[in-house]
Amino acid sequence: MFFPRAAYLSMKTGQIPAPSADYAHRLIALYDRDLAAYHRWARGARLLRVEATASSAAWIAPGTCENRIGYWHLPGVRLVVAREHRVASVGVFSLISWAGRYYVVHLGPNPRPVNVGTLDAPQLGPGRPGPPGGC
Repeated sequence: MFFPRAAYLSMKTGQIPAPSADYAHRLIALYDRDLAAYHRWARGARLLRVEATASSAAWIAPGTCENRIGYWHLPGVRLVVAREHRVASVGVFSLISWAGRYYVVHLGPNPRPVNVGTLDAPQLGPGRPGPPGGC
């Protein structure tokens, strides 16, 4: 599930100009592009598991990363799939906890040099969750 608009506005109001427009024209726009890229990558695949490293979760304090409210951040989650009799994986760049539940906030890498749908660290094999850090 994607990070709720109301939560984003609560975090960003007073911290960045036009948070509602940023949510729609940057966050959602990139998510939609990334989602299409992930769908193409996962075509014909079967999800085996989702891997994360709990110790990579970090508290992001209020005032950090242009956020008015603190939150838990979990980077580098991996989706491990079976495709064409092979194991492959791809990252989910960033999850944020809101009201006790984790949400995708960046599916592909953030920031990125080009405004296109992008997979985060695809590879053959299960890969490794991480690295820790980020906002």
